[in-house]
Amino acid sequence: MTDTPLDIPKLIDYRPEPGAFADRVILVTGAADGIGRQIAEACAAAGAVVVLLDKDIKGLERVYDAIEAAGHPQPAIYPLNHEGATVKDYGEMAESIRDSLGRLDGVVLNAGWAGTLTPLKQYDPELWFKVVNANLNGPFFLVQAVIPLLEASPTGSLVISTQDASRAYWGAFGMAKAAQESLLEILHREHRHEGGFIHVNGVDTGPVRTRFRRAHYPGEDPANLPAPEDTVGPYLYFLDPGDPA
Repeated sequence: MTDTPLDIPKLIDYRPEPGAFADRVILVTGAADGIGRQIAEACAAAGAVVVLLDKDIKGLERVYDAIEAAGHPQPAIYPLNHEGATVKDYGEMAESIRDSLGRLDGVVLNAGWAGTLTPLKQYDPELWFKVVNANLNGPFFLVQAVIPLLEASPTGSLVISTQDASRAYWGAFGMAKAAQESLLEILHREHRHEGGFIHVNGVDTGPVRTRFRRAHYPGEDPANLPAPEDTVGPYLYFLDPGDPA
């Protein structure tokens, strides 16, 4: 997060200079589709080695193939499902990145799963735990596992996809996204002045033409929404090693 006023139109259209992400390793969750895929491909196009994380293995393979076909640095695939992953799983993920790639410079927490839209009085407890794990517990334990790697980077950056989902029927997802806002603020305050400084920022793109959006707003005309590739500018800005935020 930054205390410096941002040029919003410039931020939306931001694209890094060619090679700006060379020698950087960036982890993107929810990388198999939608905004996550576009962030991953844009980072790779700027020279980064991208770690593609998602539960959709076939989707990850498609993104992997697209990045390789474009001649960008070879990415890495890391299948993981936040719904059931354990603290040990995230620790092993961080060890794998360190051992195989040697560093981690940026993380984008973009994965999201809403379960089903239902009134709180009817919310199934088992579904509640799964949705909270997918959108809050999992992302937190992932961040906790990789903080030492980000602190070791001279320009470590964490970007969280935020969303105001405090609406009727959004249940556990709405509450988890609200908690993510607090996570973002706490991490920013804890790492703003410490040694091992990490840039911590959030991006709320608003409605976007994604599969997630179509599933939860079936009556909406997707043609009226921006495409995922048109929303990645702020993420790239905050991941850029020259970013002042």
